[in-house]
Amino acid sequence: MSTPHRREPSTAPLERRPYRRLTLIAVVFAGGTAGTLCRAWLNGVVPSPQDLPLPTLAINLTGSFLLGLLLEVLLRTGPDRGGHRIVRLVLGTGFLGGFTTYSAFALEAIALAAAGASGFAAAYVAISLLGGVLLSFAGIGVGAAVARRRQGQPDATSEEDPP
Repeated sequence: MSTPHRREPSTAPLERRPYRRLTLIAVVFAGGTAGTLCRAWLNGVVPSPQDLPLPTLAINLTGSFLLGLLLEVLLRTGPDRGGHRIVRLVLGTGFLGGFTTYSAFALEAIALAAAGASGFAAAYVAISLLGGVLLSFAGIGVGAAVARRRQGQPDATSEEDPP
C-alpha cells in the first residue's frame, strides 16, 4: 500500500490574503458608501414618469458602462497590484458596486408585473440586461481606446496617412 505524497510546508513567509487586509476592506467600504450615497441622490433627482423605474435603469446602465471602462483601462495599464488594485477596489468593487443595484432592479420588475404592467416589466428586464451587457462592451471599447492613446498607440478606428 502506498502512502500519498505530502508536500513539505514552505518556509517562505506567507503573503497575507488580500481579502483579509483591513486597508483593502476599508477602501471597498469607503467606495461603496460613496456609490450608495450617489445612487440615493440620483434616485431623488431623476424623474420617474408614471412610476416607471427610470432612475434605477439609468443608474445600472451607467454603472455597466463605467465598470467596463474602468476594468479595461486597468487591465491594459498594469498588473492588479498596488495602486491599480486600490483603484479597482475603491471604484469598481466599492463605488460602482454600491452605485448599481440588482436588488432594486428585481423588486421594481416584480412590482411592475404585480401592478398589471407586465409589458413594461418585461421591457424593463430586457433593456436592463441587454443594455447592461452592450454598455459594458461599449465601456470596454472606450477603455481600450483610452489605454491605447495613453500608451501612444494609434486608435483602431482612426485612419493614419500611409508614409
